[in-house]
Amino acid sequence: MGIPREPRNKNQGLRRDYTQAPYITKAYLLGMLHDGTKRKTTYRIAQKGMAFAKMLSLGIKRLSGRAWIYQEGKLRDVYITEFSQSLLLETTIKTDQDKLDYVRGYFDAEGGIAKSSKVRFYIYFAQKNFDDLNQIKTILEEFSIHTGIIHNPSRNIDPKYWRFFVKADSYKSFITTIGSSHPDKKKYFRLYQG
Repeated sequence: MGIPREPRNKNQGLRRDYTQAPYITKAYLLGMLHDGTKRKTTYRIAQKGMAFAKMLSLGIKRLSGRAWIYQEGKLRDVYITEFSQSLLLETTIKTDQDKLDYVRGYFDAEGGIAKSSKVRFYIYFAQKNFDDLNQIKTILEEFSIHTGIIHNPSRNIDPKYWRFFVKADSYKSFITTIGSSHPDKKKYFRLYQG
């Protein structure tokens, strides 16, 4: 999502440079909460890096919520975005766009991608809650995004850890339909040339 600038030449249409704006919805935040914690009156979302925390905070404020950011520990690159639970009261996933936003939030919290050009590109979701993952898998399949089976990568290490991969024939569809609001993941999606 971006704000198109005025064309340099009025006969050529809009220029291709866009100012990125955070695309945060309440459904997106519900997805993000799968990696969050609940306190008495607030939700806390922890992520590596200040850029994502700032983007999340700005998105929450654009939804008329209040959010604040603080660093967890003095030496860690982990930042907490905390906001009032009242922002998401009675928020439900109703529309197709809500489903897409929810999955995007879930992916930004619990998903992963290949970060090295030396390995085969991949997109996956991982979580200890099997039912949550199954719900995400079902939504992706509703939008014709093909996925592998939900599996446990190592029962010896963690018998309650589950994951599934997006199939290679659906990478482009996932990137264009779901995408990511996370600055790091967006960067890797732009690099993917599949």
